[in-house]
Amino acid sequence: MEWTAYIWIVATFAIFYLLLIRPQQKREKKERIMRNSLEAGDHIVTIGGIVGKIISVKEDEIVIETGADRTKLTMKKWCVQAKENGEEKE
Repeated sequence: MEWTAYIWIVATFAIFYLLLIRPQQKREKKERIMRNSLEAGDHIVTIGGIVGKIISVKEDEIVIETGADRTKLTMKKWCVQAKENGEEKE
């Protein structure tokens, strides 16, 4: 095999990393930071589309209040898609 073939293989992996893996890692980091910064009083949207206000935060769980009758739901932090104050998931 010529050395140019090795260059093409390395270039292919570099492009794969830059176009697919790195952007995914950046997205995951941004989501992790957002989820770790959740506080009582934040308005959120879950991945299931539930909109509510956080009333308490534990290590990996949150309790939200939603609806006119102020129903309380306990959820895992990973189910939060976005804060309603504009920090939406891209």
